[in-house]
Amino acid sequence: MIYTSVRAFSSTRSVQSAIRRVAVVGGGQMGSGIAQVAATFKHSVTLVDVSQEALDKSRTYMQKSLARVAKKKFADDATAQKHFVDDVLSRVSLSTTPSKAVSDADLVVEAIVENIKVKQELFASLVPHVPSTCILASNTSSLSISNIAEPLDAQVRSRFVGLHFFNPVPQMKLVEVVRSNEAHEDVVAKAVAFVEAIGKSPAVCKDTPGFIVNRLLLPYMMEAIRLLERDVASARDIDTAMKLGAGYPMGPFELCDYVGLDTIKYIVDGWHKDAPGLKGNDLFAPSTKLNDLVAKGRLGVKSGHGFYDY
Repeated sequence: MIYTSVRAFSSTRSVQSAIRRVAVVGGGQMGSGIAQVAATFKHSVTLVDVSQEALDKSRTYMQKSLARVAKKKFADDATAQKHFVDDVLSRVSLSTTPSKAVSDADLVVEAIVENIKVKQELFASLVPHVPSTCILASNTSSLSISNIAEPLDAQVRSRFVGLHFFNPVPQMKLVEVVRSNEAHEDVVAKAVAFVEAIGKSPAVCKDTPGFIVNRLLLPYMMEAIRLLERDVASARDIDTAMKLGAGYPMGPFELCDYVGLDTIKYIVDGWHKDAPGLKGNDLFAPSTKLNDLVAKGRLGVKSGHGFYDY
């Protein structure tokens, strides 16, 4: 019932036009991707990071990503390709001053390190500088949205939601819109409308560990690791079985390496330790194999080595 009302409300013109200026805090791969997509769909974006060096890397990442998009859109027209890239980047400003960057934002999206204290400190520092109608959002994939917002006052908490984008942001269509415990319905509706306005498909859910996708994916990946630990089959054969037998585009070990083994360990360890409804659950018990790989720095694709070598 709530989901239906949110969708109906999000289709109104007032909501669709509510978010035009977006501040993205965190210029890593996720933050840069969010900034790129928002700018592609005509939003004015300010991307924030701690140093100009980090921001220069973000701009280079966006430029290369947009160049790939432009090559597909305008295969035989180099001039049109350049115009497309330049046009999108013209709507992205770079800043090392968060307070200034968020001062006129309709939406602030946080995409920094997956640490609740760091996120809480960031939002506490931003709140005095954002407009009173500004929506605050976290791109967290594993932390409670309500817990991140907990130190803020009630009025601010009513404007706080989760916007969980997926990597790589320009290609992945889904965004999980996470309703925090105190978020007002019109705020959630505006968040849904924003997601649709940037060409993505929203899935609205309650604030529960893992939201939708990770709550289903993490048990799947952990069970695959335990099959390997019990020597039921090799990683390659398990991947082959799931791709050819279940129709999955990637096997669980390919997926683990793509997500990052350190990321998976961080999430499942946290859930097993104290996540509501999951604490002590054997599905998320520590894995000797996973712990060993992470300790050796074999983190997956990003390190060149994980369950497979790249």
